Amino acid sequence: MTVQQTDIIKAIKDRLGAAAQSVEEMKNNDIMVVVEKDSLVQAMHTLKTGEGLRFTTLMNQLGADYRDSLAVIYNLYSPTLRQKVTVKAFLDREQPEVHSLENLFRGINWYERETYDMLGIRFAGHNNLKRLLLPEDWSGFPLRKDYVYPESYGGIETGRTDLLDNPISAGKSHV
Repeated sequence: MTVQQTDIIKAIKDRLGAAAQSVEEMKNNDIMVVVEKDSLVQAMHTLKTGEGLRFTTLMNQLGADYRDSLAVIYNLYSPTLRQKVTVKAFLDREQPEVHSLENLFRGINWYERETYDMLGIRFAGHNNLKRLLLPEDWSGFPLRKDYVYPESYGGIETGRTDLLDNPISAGKSHV
């Protein structure tokens, strides 16, 4: 028996209730759910364990910078329904923090660390929230739209400012 996507959307709306700010079908037949950040843990638990839902597979987790706010985004899959859902929660740009989902999805540890490293989004309760890709003494968060790249790091010129100032010369030798 195939479950219709309209039935899945209705089930999500019913089970999440007020925690869901919006639930809609996307152009690629996935479902987008926007939740309040304070309701994220409960909403994700409901999507994972809720009767008729069972979005048990975390495909990935990432962050995004929308200039006025930051967001955490989770892509889940339900093998039972053969359906993907994207869950998004918007965060305050100045104090971007949401609770870690390590207790719900074991494999999310490194995703959360990468999001912290690149965007500065903190995951409360994370067991090892520290930089993953950049050195511990790196300043700032490179995937933020307002990030200013350093001219050098550890006495080595990054060359990054030249690429940004003159993209036409990118890849050409300056010798």
